[in-house]
Amino acid sequence: MGEKLAKRFYPLIGSLFLFILFNNLCALIPGLNAPTDTLKTNVGIAALVFLLTHYYGVKEHGLAYFKHFLGPSPVLIPLMLPIEIISHVVRPVSLSVRLMGNMMADHKVVMSFFALVPILVPLPFMLLGLLVVLIQAVVFSTLAMVYISMAMEHEEH
Repeated sequence: MGEKLAKRFYPLIGSLFLFILFNNLCALIPGLNAPTDTLKTNVGIAALVFLLTHYYGVKEHGLAYFKHFLGPSPVLIPLMLPIEIISHVVRPVSLSVRLMGNMMADHKVVMSFFALVPILVPLPFMLLGLLVVLIQAVVFSTLAMVYISMAMEHEEH
């Protein structure tokens, strides 16, 4: 992102990271489900990232921001426009489904071992669950930073 953008977006990205981290940590407590185990929460935060990405892109470049959807040549517009629109729409879907799938899979594995042998056997899986929780928060936050920085970058000719 660069130092200037990093300082500007630190509160947003930091809040996303902490929100996802603490929501995921809830599921490590036996009997509690994480809000990120369903698409409801994930779609909400991914949609927020999607909207903010394009908001800041337009704020930085004006309506010329949408020129990057058209490609480098007018001849390529019919090909590039649908590809770019699809790639931008798929981003929040990808963020949502990735977070949900990984968190659901991790919690299902821990609960399976907890149901089979509730004493000491699930402990290593719960420790691995801590790693998964941290990694998923980092991945979501990193992708949000990448999307925002791509929207705000200036092309160098």
